[in-house]
Amino acid sequence: SEFVGYDQTATTSKILKYREIEDKKGKLYQIVLDVTPFYGESGGQIGDRGRLSNAQDEVIVLDTQKENDLIVHLTKELPKKVDAEFTAQIDQDRRDLIKNNHSATHLLHAALRDVLGNHVQQKGSLVSEEVLRFDFSHFQKVTEDEIEEIEKIVNDHVRQNIPLDEKRNVPIEEAKNLGAMALFGEKYGDVVRMIQFDTSKELCGGTHVKATGEIGTFKIASETAVAAGVRRIEAYTGPQAFTYIQQQEKSLKEIKELLKNPKDISKAIQVLLDEQKNLSKEIEILHAKQTSQV
Repeated sequence: SEFVGYDQTATTSKILKYREIEDKKGKLYQIVLDVTPFYGESGGQIGDRGRLSNAQDEVIVLDTQKENDLIVHLTKELPKKVDAEFTAQIDQDRRDLIKNNHSATHLLHAALRDVLGNHVQQKGSLVSEEVLRFDFSHFQKVTEDEIEEIEKIVNDHVRQNIPLDEKRNVPIEEAKNLGAMALFGEKYGDVVRMIQFDTSKELCGGTHVKATGEIGTFKIASETAVAAGVRRIEAYTGPQAFTYIQQQEKSLKEIKELLKNPKDISKAIQVLLDEQKNLSKEIEILHAKQTSQV
């Protein structure tokens, strides 16, 4: 099966083989094409969706996975004529969102190493159309100041609209000598693909933007611990980042209105907390007096 998805979003394809399977959702089919633009889930990036169609038929591709080095398309039904030619077309809008998040993950990795140190190594990732999740080695909580600096570095790179420098079929030792980082859990052959955006250099088989400006905006939503010495950042890009920022602003506005629009919202909340603490103490004292009088 030939993968052409780095350069094409649709191809003319034929079915090489297929099989019926059963899972929790019921009966499904796994289809292997001779040529495909569909990316099979790997390296943290989820698989493409789309359709196989011709003048007589259309089959929806629900997911794409990799199995024994084959790109496997998951469908609920088979085409009426499995020996016919089809146009294999990915969901382009969804792919674009995934590319934004994948390229932002590379920029995030580089920024983490800049801010926190070279001990930072990727320990896992998820790249979907909705969110990017990045697990990395670090011995303590990332501070708010560090989060702000990391966001600033990534967004600076986004605004610079750095073009993608992609090198395919590079001998792996040559790529490593050029400074490319190998990613956690990935298996590499003798030749690799190298993705570079300025100082970010990684070995990667995933799909990426042509220039960082396509990412639009990068916003970190959370930073948490997932294991001893491993932290996790979840972040948004593009439309999802804008929606997240709007939601945060809406929540902040509602809080300010509840507090009668104070000039300093943090100070107003602290006053409420202090009042609550004092009232709790008074209640405890009154309760103790009543108990002693019984």
